[in-house]
Amino acid sequence: MVISSIADSIFRGVETVGDTVSEAFFEPVIRLGVTGLARSGKTVFITSLVANLLDRGRMPGLVAQSEARILAAYLQPQPDDTIPRFDYEAHLAALIGTEPHWPDSTRAVSELRLSLKVRPAGLLSGLQGPRTVHLDIVDYPGEWLLDLGLLDKSYAEWSAETLSRIEPRTEAAEFVGLVRATDAGAAHDEPAAQALARSFTGYLSAARGAGFYDCTPGRFLLPGDLAGSPALTFAPLADVDNLPRKSLGREMERRFEAYKAKVVKPFFHEHFARIDRQVVLVDALGAIHSGPQAVEDMRLAMADILGAFRPGRNAWLTQLLLGKRVERILFAATKADHLHHTQHPRLTAIMEALTREARDKARFAGADTAALSLASLRATTEEIRTHDGRELPCVRGRLEETGKQAAFYPGALPEDPSHLLGPARKGAEAWLEADFGYMRFAPAPLTLSPGDGPPHIRLDRAAQFLIGDRL
Repeated sequence: MVISSIADSIFRGVETVGDTVSEAFFEPVIRLGVTGLARSGKTVFITSLVANLLDRGRMPGLVAQSEARILAAYLQPQPDDTIPRFDYEAHLAALIGTEPHWPDSTRAVSELRLSLKVRPAGLLSGLQGPRTVHLDIVDYPGEWLLDLGLLDKSYAEWSAETLSRIEPRTEAAEFVGLVRATDAGAAHDEPAAQALARSFTGYLSAARGAGFYDCTPGRFLLPGDLAGSPALTFAPLADVDNLPRKSLGREMERRFEAYKAKVVKPFFHEHFARIDRQVVLVDALGAIHSGPQAVEDMRLAMADILGAFRPGRNAWLTQLLLGKRVERILFAATKADHLHHTQHPRLTAIMEALTREARDKARFAGADTAALSLASLRATTEEIRTHDGRELPCVRGRLEETGKQAAFYPGALPEDPSHLLGPARKGAEAWLEADFGYMRFAPAPLTLSPGDGPPHIRLDRAAQFLIGDRL
């Protein structure tokens, strides 16, 4: 076991050195990871980003484009033959077709390569010809990223932390009751193990629907071909220290360790460890609408997500010796088009406050971080409505459920983010001063001019932060 681990590490080290030398001396590659928690808009972000890099009329904030140095952009086959291709064409057709709708959400890892022909900038630009920069976009579920935190925990630690955290939640009542009625030291019984795993999976699904973000293990919600396997048939139990062999608790522990070894570690080695730029998408408005507990849960999830990264600067020698590090991380609050533009600075300030601890740790390690509010695809227009003698800044769009047009004022976000984060940290069950509405809009029918990608809000600024320095 030890020898195979050492051999695996040596092989991956040699593979990393080869990739790094190739990138340094030939065509540079930017490997951009895109993740986020449920309903954060990962698929729409990637689709709109690629469409707006192919047709760059709406990308003035991308400096290489504003300087007219991007000569061409085109899609190529991705370099990893064993990873499914991100279905860009189908997703784009869903967004801008005659009956636009949101594409299916991310359920597994996928990848897409976009190559850009770029003219160099600076004093030597006249002496050098155009070069090709490859952008490899890797899409993966945020729940899988949170799983990386399990690698440093024992089954006993994970069980205690999980049960303590979920016990007050109404969504966990059935599962917590089942755990209390279960003797972890009793002989292993497979129907009992399956019943516990089903109940725990039911809780995770309900918690995600209620707006909670700590829904790990992530593969319980996105099992794929692992559905029904022992690696996904375990659950946290109480009093699991010093259990006898062949007990239910010991078998649960064995399966927990198998999940880490067979599911989490391969994901880390094969996908995550090779990323050098990362965007984390967050549905902050949805969390605010769900209440203080969801906001606090999101803040803790952001800290856990950063703990999975190896932030730092990717100097050439550092890459050769230690492998890649994530050198730029963008935390982006999505669906900014659900608010009038006058409230966007407040949403950005809330995002900065939510991720403050995570971003400080990344900066200390040498990574560049930023927080931003954006809309990958603008689905609304803005208007001012008068109500009870007040002028309300509203957005208008097509409702996802009915297809009817509606104007919407969600309420005013606070100027001071602490008015949200303070009650959330203290465990408040509801907002005392105001309610924040939330409405789901469908994509609007579009007529795009030649050279223009889909309409967005600040997607060009996100692209500039993530890849602009390499162009």
